[in-house]
Amino acid sequence: MSVILEFTIDGESFQLGQVLAPPPEMSVELERIVPTGAMVMPFVWATGDDHEAFETAVRSQAAVESFSALDQFENHGLYRLKWVDAPTDLIEAIAQAQAVVLEARGGDEWVFRLRFPTHNSLSEFHNAIIEQDIPIHIDRTYTLTEEFDLGHRFDLTQEQREALVLAIQQGYFASPSEVSLDELAEELGITRQAVSKRIRRGNQKVLQKTLLPSVSER
Repeated sequence: MSVILEFTIDGESFQLGQVLAPPPEMSVELERIVPTGAMVMPFVWATGDDHEAFETAVRSQAAVESFSALDQFENHGLYRLKWVDAPTDLIEAIAQAQAVVLEARGGDEWVFRLRFPTHNSLSEFHNAIIEQDIPIHIDRTYTLTEEFDLGHRFDLTQEQREALVLAIQQGYFASPSEVSLDELAEELGITRQAVSKRIRRGNQKVLQKTLLPSVSER
């Protein structure tokens, strides 16, 4: 049975976090990653208003061979990072344990949500981080069955779920809309751009989970 692990780690405690340290007021998030040989070349979303400084800082890192901007709109940018040598710390431990990265986002501190195929693979990951003295803080572990019971079936983060629920309750999706993004952002205590991203990414995950399986069955 697959097992899900949620943990946090300081950005300075692993190589990817060091390389992707964003300027103030910016945040980064990895695209969902399946453990293959391409895992060490992640796709990265960066959100904020200082992309030029962010790109310059990442490309200046000795460990980075290239950092390519693939797409940009508003204050969001999608990048592909290629290493000179594959990281040998947290990322390698994730790949060796064959874990799927469901969520990875951060700045000064990173939040990870991983899915392991078995309890043994989770134990392998745990042993690896202990041996390398990688200081993660485990928030919780649960099985796939518990994931459905807890309402995680759409792979929504807690923040995305909170934003979507509030948007529905306040009538954001009504026509005409009964609340603005600015009003939602004020209630959540975040920026307008942040709440927009949470709603957009949350909607995308829900639609992928509900519509794409039915299309593949035809």
